Amino acid sequence: MSLKLKPAGKFLLIVAVVAAGISAVRWYQKQPKNVDKPIDVGRIVLPDTPEASLKYQVAKLPLPTDETAANGGTPITWLRMAWNSQFSAMYANGGVRTKKGSLFDKARLDITYMRQDDCKKQMAELVKFANDYRNDTRTPGVLITLAGDGMPAFMTALSKELEPLGAEYQPIIIPVMHGRSNGEDQLMAPISWKHDPRNALGKCVAGVLRDGDINILLKWAGDNGLRVNPDETTYDANAINLVAANEFLDAANKYIAGYTEQKKLVVNGRTTGRDTTVGVDAVATRTPGDVYVATKKGGLVTIASTKEYASQMSNQTITIKQWAYHHRADIENMIIALAHAGDQVISFGDARQFAAQISAKVYNEQNAAYWLKYFNGVEEKDVQGLQVTLGGSAVFNLADMANTYGLGDDRVDRYRVVYNTFGNLMVKMYPSKMPSFLPYEKAVDKSFLYSVVINHPGLLQGKTFDKDSSKNKLADTVPGE
Repeated sequence: MSLKLKPAGKFLLIVAVVAAGISAVRWYQKQPKNVDKPIDVGRIVLPDTPEASLKYQVAKLPLPTDETAANGGTPITWLRMAWNSQFSAMYANGGVRTKKGSLFDKARLDITYMRQDDCKKQMAELVKFANDYRNDTRTPGVLITLAGDGMPAFMTALSKELEPLGAEYQPIIIPVMHGRSNGEDQLMAPISWKHDPRNALGKCVAGVLRDGDINILLKWAGDNGLRVNPDETTYDANAINLVAANEFLDAANKYIAGYTEQKKLVVNGRTTGRDTTVGVDAVATRTPGDVYVATKKGGLVTIASTKEYASQMSNQTITIKQWAYHHRADIENMIIALAHAGDQVISFGDARQFAAQISAKVYNEQNAAYWLKYFNGVEEKDVQGLQVTLGGSAVFNLADMANTYGLGDDRVDRYRVVYNTFGNLMVKMYPSKMPSFLPYEKAVDKSFLYSVVINHPGLLQGKTFDKDSSKNKLADTVPGE
């Protein structure tokens, strides 16, 4: 005789089975498991970077007007994080959109800057552009500028996203360089870390994973023989642990807000079945994140920065191969314009002041005095009375660009060293997520910069074009000849 369950009985039976299943899963999850152990980063050696190479006098150029250029030139949207290393680009464009009389106007470019601090959103915009451009080559160009040492992970991920479109739509780094971080990107932590680096063990650092600012932490940890736990979901008391941030301001804000999260407790490379609650003890960020930390909460000082690691963080610009090769003359003209802009910003106070004004407009934050102050870099007391170093950036002229890419007198390709160094480190830290990285030779195309250096050697000494010898369209329009 069969036993029939009433509807209520069936429901209770289902609930019991589901509850038993959930309990079994939870039991299994809490069982000790082997996990990736914290890594010994090892000492990271970066190439020296020459001081700013302006060793000559340049002719002062007039500032652009406040009138939109509307020059009929190549339209481009250029996504940028808030980052003072881009001062010469602010000067070159003259505004959020290219202004009449600016260097980019003279190059027949119509560029609109957009602030975007999130790397993932920048990547999404570039992928969308590649698809649009594949369907219609009249689509306005899209460029993004990011920290150079974070490019191995970013370019590898972006390359994979663009694979379905074909080789000609792969991403490429074009050397339209503006400058580098000179202190503003930094590891901020309790002063006890400065006294004894081992005080960092068991602590948590917030930052964007596999990106530039976290690389400052990694270099400092490696130089001091400290282990780093690469798994942001676990906590190891004998290593430095990471708290993932969406972007560099999120890292600062997590510290300011007293953010906490649950991590799996790990001992000797095995989970314990227990969780622990952690906070943010230190931050890897850049201006204005460093300023936020100092003025809104305080308590952290500079432990390491791009002031000491000078070659680590040049800014690098990415686009799609097909667009770049279709617009070779435009890219070379960008390089020429930025070379002149770098000379102007290095040489003249009112050029720096003007670049600061444009920065405030592009970033839609603070005012010119703020961005100029932190471009120069300062030492001041935070809200807790601790002396902190904030800001610090440098712009590039053509000689600096050449020195970065091995086209200078010493022929040292400094960016190749930086790219490969941090690419190999990411593979070491994340062998399953990133078993390899896009080779430097596929990621970077120096031919645009090489053409400018070879064809216009006078620019290396800050000279403007000779109309008779230059075929470049910018030659006839740069004043001061």
